[in-house]
Amino acid sequence: MLLEVRQLKTYFDSDGEEIKAVDGVSFELNEGETLGLVGESGSGKSVTGLSILRLVPCPPGRMIGGEVLLNGVNLLAVSEEQMRQLRGKEIAMIFQEPMTSLNPVLTIGRQITETIRKHLGLSRYDARRRAVELLTQVQITDPERRLSQYPHHFSGGMRQRVMFAMALACNPKVIIADEPTTALDVTIQAQVLELMSNLSTEFGVAMVLITHDLGVVARYSDRVSVMYAGRVVESATTDELFAAPKHPYTLGLLSSVPRLDMAPGERLEPIKGNPPDLGNLPDGCSYSPRCPFADDRCRAEEPTLRSIDGRHEAACWKSDELTGITRIVNRDVPQQVRV
Repeated sequence: MLLEVRQLKTYFDSDGEEIKAVDGVSFELNEGETLGLVGESGSGKSVTGLSILRLVPCPPGRMIGGEVLLNGVNLLAVSEEQMRQLRGKEIAMIFQEPMTSLNPVLTIGRQITETIRKHLGLSRYDARRRAVELLTQVQITDPERRLSQYPHHFSGGMRQRVMFAMALACNPKVIIADEPTTALDVTIQAQVLELMSNLSTEFGVAMVLITHDLGVVARYSDRVSVMYAGRVVESATTDELFAAPKHPYTLGLLSSVPRLDMAPGERLEPIKGNPPDLGNLPDGCSYSPRCPFADDRCRAEEPTLRSIDGRHEAACWKSDELTGITRIVNRDVPQQVRV
């Protein structure tokens, strides 16, 4: 196993209130595999990614428990200096908004070669040559000239390609991509995602793909973990999850996706209610106030993630009862999403 996240917990202090942004998240990632981490805004996806690389600001954030094992090394237990040696070299991250992630006063070449020189010990000339090679791989034309330019000279899609080049610079084993196509138009999104998928396959890089887009998950992920209120509520292979979801929240996400076969005037089925207050979660299942299947047990007892069928896991007391209902969306949803 390349990456193992076990019972990861990251809380924030906000006006005397404890916000449980990540509350016992666990998942595994094999070599060359892509794991989709999906959920609505505020579910804890991005904080999970930042926690893995120990980039959560403290204060207000506190990593209070769990383990993050990269090739058996617990990243939460090593020193800060050891962590700096691992970031970029063994595990890298593509941040959500490249314009705010790239330094506006430094050239693209300086920002790419800095990581290369630190981790690989190359000379200035060799590091620049490596940077040209990386920009070529991410399909940026005239790379020699582009290295001398600044982020504002690049479009959003090209900046995201630069971020991917920086992530690949030292041949890491794992890349965490946090909403890598945010604010890009659909055509550029497809280009960037195809590029990331092809290069990760070519170089054998495992990837955690954080997104709220089910279409992206369906096309590019091998496995999916669905997050709600800071926890993983369902985990399965992509095909299994789209064919037969075992958690009402997953079913709600799939039911709210537009389909090509929708009749004129047919309405989508949105998830009712509001996302939970992470500082004041309800008793029992955190999804119970919005769940159409919830009963007294759901409102009183918190379900744990349990195996339903092989590696298909769900944290729901009603998962066995959803089988007949999920057949309504069986294969229709994934086919439409994949289009």
